[in-house]
Amino acid sequence: QVQLVESGGGLVQAGGSLRLSCAASGRAFSNYAMGWFRQAPGKEREFVAAISWSDNTNYADSVKGRFTISRDNAKNTVYLQMNSLKPEDTAVYYCAADRIPLRNVPRVVAVEYNYWGQGTQVTVSS
Repeated sequence: QVQLVESGGGLVQAGGSLRLSCAASGRAFSNYAMGWFRQAPGKEREFVAAISWSDNTNYADSVKGRFTISRDNAKNTVYLQMNSLKPEDTAVYYCAADRIPLRNVPRVVAVEYNYWGQGTQVTVSS
């Protein structure tokens, strides 16, 4: 059973930064792509960023140039560095693990991920 535990959320002013972490356990972390999604109140869950097992990355247009996804396979952890935060970034952020190993193109749709963390709240004040 795969477990994903997010941390690093909080309250920050617009223009500030946060780094989210997601610690994984239960299978060979390095073989799987990892993704970050977010869900704001009243909205559907949306893709934020993903990184393949081979370190290819993919970003939503809304976060390109501001967010950076990375992974440390030795620590079984994926990170999301978020800079220049905006009030519209306010959401619960979830990390997710790809359902199929060794895919070089990181997926952007939630159905491609079969394990999810519990989420961490990010609130950006104006």
